[in-house]
Amino acid sequence: MSSKLEQLQALVAPVVEALGYECWGIEFLSQGRHSLLRIYIDHANGILIDDCEKVSRQISGVLDVEDPISAEYTLEVSSPGMDRPLFTLAQFASHVGEQVKIKLRSPFEGRRNFQGLLRGVEEEDVVVQVDDHEFLLPIDMIDKANIIPRFD
Repeated sequence: MSSKLEQLQALVAPVVEALGYECWGIEFLSQGRHSLLRIYIDHANGILIDDCEKVSRQISGVLDVEDPISAEYTLEVSSPGMDRPLFTLAQFASHVGEQVKIKLRSPFEGRRNFQGLLRGVEEEDVVVQVDDHEFLLPIDMIDKANIIPRFD
């Protein structure tokens, strides 16, 4: 995790948790002069637009005071949704048996994109089965990972 993400996580997570939600994850996409800060929140009862608004107002206040992002940015608060992104080893472990789509920061065994069955977590690696091959992907190489929703 980059130092900017760690700094944002340290500021944002306590605010989200104090409001009674789980801070599922944070994405910071720096796009030249304008950036996007996306914060995913979760709750056992689900997330409604009112929940996102409440968290957004609180986080805006903290970010205005602390000013961790010097450039212009958009703050977006969202539920993880059905195609929920996975950020931590614990999140991967809790979704074993699901189909996942993973994109790496750099190639691993000649490829960056993996789509298959999430088999588990071993130490700092995520285990994904693609067709007949099992890959152990280091968590620090994962750029983006999402659950592939099932519609049974």
